[in-house]
Amino acid sequence: MTGTALTEEKEFRDIYGMDVIEIPTNRPVVRKDHHDAIFKTRKEKLHAVADEIERTHAAGQPVLVGTITIEASEEVSSLLKKRGIPHKVLNAKFHELEAEIVADAGVHGAVTIATNMAGRGTDIKLDEIAKEAGGLKIVGTERHESRRIDNQLRGRSGRQGDPGESKFYLSLEDDLMRLFGSDKLMGMFNALHVPENEEIQHSMLTNAIEKAQKKIEGNNFGIRKNLLEYDQVMNEQRELIYEERRRVLDGENMKDSIQDMISDVIEDKTAIVLSDDLSREEWDYEELNHVLGSIIPFVDLTPEHYEDCQNKDEFVEKLKEEALEIYDNKEKEFPDAEQLREVERVILLKVIDHKWMDHIDDMEQLRQGVGLQAYGQRDPLVEYKTSGFDMFNEMTDNIKEETVRLLYSIRVEQQIEREQVAKVTGTNKDDTVQKGPKRRQSEKIYPNDPCPCGSGLKYKQCCGRR
Repeated sequence: MTGTALTEEKEFRDIYGMDVIEIPTNRPVVRKDHHDAIFKTRKEKLHAVADEIERTHAAGQPVLVGTITIEASEEVSSLLKKRGIPHKVLNAKFHELEAEIVADAGVHGAVTIATNMAGRGTDIKLDEIAKEAGGLKIVGTERHESRRIDNQLRGRSGRQGDPGESKFYLSLEDDLMRLFGSDKLMGMFNALHVPENEEIQHSMLTNAIEKAQKKIEGNNFGIRKNLLEYDQVMNEQRELIYEERRRVLDGENMKDSIQDMISDVIEDKTAIVLSDDLSREEWDYEELNHVLGSIIPFVDLTPEHYEDCQNKDEFVEKLKEEALEIYDNKEKEFPDAEQLREVERVILLKVIDHKWMDHIDDMEQLRQGVGLQAYGQRDPLVEYKTSGFDMFNEMTDNIKEETVRLLYSIRVEQQIEREQVAKVTGTNKDDTVQKGPKRRQSEKIYPNDPCPCGSGLKYKQCCGRR
């Protein structure tokens, strides 16, 4: 429920899928909304505002002066002080006094200066003398870019059938006027030889100003809609990531997911190394060892071991079977299988969070730079969605790879009883001295040396991996 949603009807419908329904007021509105008064210069406008406030105050009618900025409210206040007009300033600097100041704005003879955003939510109640004097008079010192804000200011007067007035004072030097057609209007002022401090009132001018506001509102709506569409890309990705995180945090059994990740990693890596157009004899096992073996510690990733595989599909399936068998053996190292399930959850959560934070940074950089695509006649939003989709897929692949690599590299430390430790290390200094340092029985094998098993691979890529 709001009194100022009608001007934003299109945005409510397009963005939020909500219709705006105008409900008649409880009591008829008798407030008089005057045409805007337009002056050539800002100085002339402010003096006209001060004159209007002085006349209205002398008649005992309460006045609420609306300004766009705090600086403008203080400028009007300075003019009134010079004229000796008592007043209160409400500009969102003193939050604790807002309600009290606004509540007293309906007392006869009261003059209150407020920024348009200040003091909302508090009713302005008129006393009987103020009602007889014509009710609360709204004086706007400038038009806001949004008609909704102007309507909020107007709506402070004429509540529940109370009398009231509203009038906006503008100059050709105002930001809104300078943006839209002030040159033509200035020419018209000069052609008519409008004297200094003379105001012009005409429904045509008021309509022209409202059209300018509509145009700005349309521009701002386009900006907000564009930002929302950018944000929607991240929201969709966030929902997918948070859904996976929620499964982990809820303590679900992730074994099936981990096994799927292992299969996906094998398929992705073999697809990179072994293209479909290569014959079996052309498969690069050394490169496959480097790419896939650094993630999953296969026992024997050599052509001889897979000579029974007739094609790539059979080869991939055998890799999957061996990888899952290795993982099952890893599970047997744990006293309780549930311990590995907990390790899976901890590692997966840690990897997801780390990769997601990096992805957020990458998406922000993409968003800042994607606007340049417009120079190449490309829609930046489309480019952002496309690139964001690719980056998200790359992130999920990295999550799978990192999770699988960490899980395969886990080592379970075996606890040795004190008696066994004593037997190995000796029970006194004499035993230790008698034994002396342990001497190597065979020649040391370095990581890049050929593996002694005869596989033809480097030691670090073969037996040295275990």
